[in-house]
Formats: sequence, structure tokens, C-alpha cells
Amino acid sequence: MRHKDSKSRLPLAILFTGIILACFGLIAIFDASVIDAYRTFGDKFHYVKQQSLWLLVGVVAALITSAIPIAWIKKYAYILYGITLFLMVLVLIPGVGSKFLGARRWLVLGPIVFQPSELLKITFAIYLAKWLEVDREIKHFLTLIGINALLIMLQPDLGTAIIIIGVSFLIFYLSGAKLKEIIVFCAILLFAISGLILSSPYRMNRVKTFMDPTSDPLGTSYHINQVLYGLGSGGFSGVGLGRSRQKYAFLPEATTDSIFVIIAEEFGFVGSTILILVLVGILITSLKVSMNVTDKFDKLLASGISLLFLIQIFVNLSSMVALIPLTGVPLPFISYGGSSLVTNFIALGLLINISKRA
Repeated sequence: MRHKDSKSRLPLAILFTGIILACFGLIAIFDASVIDAYRTFGDKFHYVKQQSLWLLVGVVAALITSAIPIAWIKKYAYILYGITLFLMVLVLIPGVGSKFLGARRWLVLGPIVFQPSELLKITFAIYLAKWLEVDREIKHFLTLIGINALLIMLQPDLGTAIIIIGVSFLIFYLSGAKLKEIIVFCAILLFAISGLILSSPYRMNRVKTFMDPTSDPLGTSYHINQVLYGLGSGGFSGVGLGRSRQKYAFLPEATTDSIFVIIAEEFGFVGSTILILVLVGILITSLKVSMNVTDKFDKLLASGISLLFLIQIFVNLSSMVALIPLTGVPLPFISYGGSSLVTNFIALGLLINISKRA
């Protein structure tokens, strides 16, 4: 009886943890954006208002995806993936896709600004989970990866490409891939990443900055230096809520990719550790779902979602503490961004749905 009760509480725990994280994210976003929001929009609540609306949409999306029969999602996996690919092509068309800071990643639909590559993370995981039930040809898998990577890099968005390729590879591995196939994939991936880095002065500078953060403190290494200043200023207990200095236009991307720095500066090592433990909690909960199911599609999809959270959290936090080169990856549920937040809640809804079938 106790085992049954714990299973019945699992869906609530998944949704509740996501909402708690997103609400804490609202506090962090308001704190990090108040100066920029007032200067740019004349409203210090601008960013937090936008994110609050996306949070409501995300919770509704989670409830809907948790109620739709998994058999239906599996049946229409090809259509969901195909629609997302169509949106990925649309975003590249001048006049249709919106360009910002040299990147063409967004579709503007009236008041809604949407990033199709975020949705691709989920629909491609659903498609792979269905496809790998019956087919594991490495050449077909590499073709799929190539199509997705090409569309993402045309935007360009290396961070998202890394996440989707990483999640796809791990789903492929869990489906029963052979050691030879894994070696082939790793070799191709290493060659592709090396080519992308060497072909782009911007990415080369990121790698050089990672190797020596002091090389150009006012130029290419400015971002990572500001990150390290913020982390160091926080100390053990932080400078206090609302007292961050880095948010005063010193730290780039303070509300999105670098929001963990503001949190670490104001809440210190203690607050950062608590946040990381909550993120680990949602990872453990999602992994529990994947271990409790026996259906192959359910297991692969739940594992893919768990890995999606894991890789995003790892890449974001690792780049913020200079373990890897800086990469534009949002921190799930915390960073500002409607597309990312709603996609994460859709993933939670799918996990809840799968957990009910355990």
C-alpha cells in the first residue's frame, strides 16, 4: 500500500517541484532585470510580468500533456516532429523569422515571440522514442541528427545543437546501440565540433577565453570575468537579496544564461547549493519515472526528458563556473524565456503522463 501511495504522489511531486523552481525563477528574474527593464521599457516589472504569463501557459500545457493519452502522442509523433521541422525552416526565412544580435531563432506571432528550437528538444525526443522501437540503423540515425543540427546551426545556436545531439545520442544508446556504433558516432561528433569551432572566430575566441580568462578582460573574456566576479562576491552567504552589483549592466545575459551568477552573488554558496539540490531532486524524480516503466517507448521518452534536464543543467552551471567554455544554454525553469519555460513544463506533463502508466 505504501508503494502505491508513493507512486500516486509522484506526479504531484513532479509538477510541484517545477512550479516551485519557476516561482523562484520569477524572483531571480525580477531582481536581475529591474534596472534594464526600467531603462528599456520604463517598467521595472516588464520581464517578470512576461515570465509570469509564460508560467501560467506552461502549467496549463503541463496539465494538458499529462492528460493526453500517451498512445495518441506516440501515434502522432511523426506529425509533431514534422510540424516542428517546418517551423525550424520558417524561422530561417528573412521577413518571417526574427533576427536579433546576428541570430535568427524566433518567430513573432502578434504579441507572442516563440523559439521553435526549444520545441524541437521535445518533439524530436518523442519521435526518436517511437522510431527506435523498431529501427536502430546508425546511418538513419546520423541522417536525422544531421538534419536537426544543420537547421539549428543555420540560426546559429551551438548550445541547443549540443543539447539535442547529446540527448539523441543517449536515447540511441539506451535503445540498445552496439559499441561500434557508439565509437563511430563519437568520432563523427568530435570531428564536427572541431570543425565548427575552427571555422568560427567567435567560437575560437570562446575556447581561448576558457583556456585563459585573463587574456582580454575588456574584450573576449569580459563575460567570463564578470561571471567570476559575481560568484566570488557572493561568498558563503551572499550579499543579500536585491544587493547584486553585477546586475547594474556589468554582467551580460543576466536574466537568461547568466542568471545563476546573480543568484550566487545574492544568496551565496548556501543559496546556490539549495537551488542545485532542488534541481537534482527534479532529475532524480524524472529518472524514477523512467525506471518504473516497462514499455520501451515510455522508457525511452522518460529517459530522454530526464537527460534533457540533466544536460541543460550541467552545461549551464558548468559554463558559469568555468568548467567548460561559455555556452548560451538557459537554466531550466529559472532563466528568462517563454519558449524554454513552456517546453520544460510540457516535458514535466509528459513525465506525469508516463508515471501514471507505471
